[in-house]
Amino acid sequence: MARISFLLFLFSLLTFQAAEAHSVSHQFSPTTPNMIFMLMDDMGWGDLGVYGHPVKETPNLDKMALEGMLLPDFYSANPLCSPSRAAMLTGRLPIRNGFYTTNAHARNAYTPQDIVGGIPDSEILYPELLQKNGYATMIIGKWHLGQQTHYHPLKHGFDEFFGSTNCHFGPFDGKEQPNMPVYRNATMAGRYYQDFPINHKTGESNLTVEYTQEAIKFINKNAANKKPFFLYWTPDATHTPLFASKDFLGTSQRGLYGDAVKELDYSVGQILDTLKTLGIDKDTLVIFSSDNGGATYAKESGEASIATKNVIIIIFDNVLGGSNSPFLCGKETTFEGGMREPTIAWWPGTIQPGQVSHQLGSLMDWYSTALDLAGISEPSDRIIDGISLAPLFKKGQETNRTIFYYRGNEMMAVRNGLYKAHYWTWTNSLEEFNEGTDFCPGEVINNVTTHDQVNNTAQPVLFHLGRDPGEKYPIKHNSAEYKNAMDVITPIVDDHHKTMIAGNPQLNYCDKAVMNWAPPGCDKLNDCLPIPPSNKQLCTWVH
Repeated sequence: MARISFLLFLFSLLTFQAAEAHSVSHQFSPTTPNMIFMLMDDMGWGDLGVYGHPVKETPNLDKMALEGMLLPDFYSANPLCSPSRAAMLTGRLPIRNGFYTTNAHARNAYTPQDIVGGIPDSEILYPELLQKNGYATMIIGKWHLGQQTHYHPLKHGFDEFFGSTNCHFGPFDGKEQPNMPVYRNATMAGRYYQDFPINHKTGESNLTVEYTQEAIKFINKNAANKKPFFLYWTPDATHTPLFASKDFLGTSQRGLYGDAVKELDYSVGQILDTLKTLGIDKDTLVIFSSDNGGATYAKESGEASIATKNVIIIIFDNVLGGSNSPFLCGKETTFEGGMREPTIAWWPGTIQPGQVSHQLGSLMDWYSTALDLAGISEPSDRIIDGISLAPLFKKGQETNRTIFYYRGNEMMAVRNGLYKAHYWTWTNSLEEFNEGTDFCPGEVINNVTTHDQVNNTAQPVLFHLGRDPGEKYPIKHNSAEYKNAMDVITPIVDDHHKTMIAGNPQLNYCDKAVMNWAPPGCDKLNDCLPIPPSNKQLCTWVH
């Protein structure tokens, strides 16, 4: 734990309005706080000013860090959206909760709208336990844990839902695929592109505005009712296809991706200001993070012309993904850029301002932390992979622990202290790479960023992340440092494998019949589409 002078310097460069005076007395005991978990989509570790991005376009998040705690050694449980989100809500690795596939080795799988599986009823999500203990619960934004009705959030611990069960891909023609529904609680309120526009040409959409308004309304309602609340706010503007509202389009030095980041930063400021105005900021823990690393492969083709005597047309690629700097690769990989997340914790009066903790953390920790702060016991009939961070937030007490990096059904790497051992290395296939999908653009590390799945189990590739955060310089196998580090890591890994009981894989089967043809409420909107015959098949996961 260290007080960070660079944040204070940053603060001196930024101008902020003074916090409004509290208009309402504190309503809840700070030992059982309100909780807001802000989970971004595909946002990279290096996207925020406080994490070093040079354009410094995130003043509200930078201020949030100044007033709270920066957690630079924080990880997702998977380098892809759905498994990461399932792990966060269950406190368990995807290999345990079923959010993986056995169709092929070490493949990233998720929940497209033809997926048959979803979050199993046997998993206990922490919103369920909060709800049973008097918390009002709401999810706003992207669910992504199954689109069939028995997988919906209102069946898994949420009182309210505004958002979608799927990503905002589209538009679709309603014949090969339907457009994704946006839900208001249990019934659809419309569909992306039809009723909730996203303009691919301009990037304009008001979705982040609507998600922010919904968040503020939920907070105001529960503050007025003097009821503790849990808000899971998960906008997806930084996932392609990118979008931002009209007021933010063209305002960033980083293009459309930067516009989306700026708007999300503004929204975070609006939500925190609401808490301050209501006088419940000291009774509310707010966490900001992302589901996986920035999508370094996200790009689009474009054209630029140079006017000379002859017009020259230059074809180029516009990068649409986030920044994972200074780490290696990005989303889909188990290198640092794929799983280390920009994380901030904010709880005025409890978390002391201007702190940095190098606690090794995981999104799964929010499970144990939320239950601990609410005075609720964890389920005793299963392994919980997260740890409570309440001692860290309240007393600055850090906990030794190990981080396991999974890709599909394979443990790819392990971090213990500052050492990271890669038991398997893989980016993506050479065939896919040659077709233009590059998970590590501009980064070629011999025997590390491999296009074949390389089994290093007999002699793992070891890095010291303090000296080498970019994973460029493997420690020599014959060195004393290598031996000493692996003497610690090896028994931890052996014990992990011995006690691993894998869950039933949920992401093996796809069926066009389970797509969003006729979601609940479609009849009231005259928007039910014919359901095709069932044809259940094994899903294909290429990477």
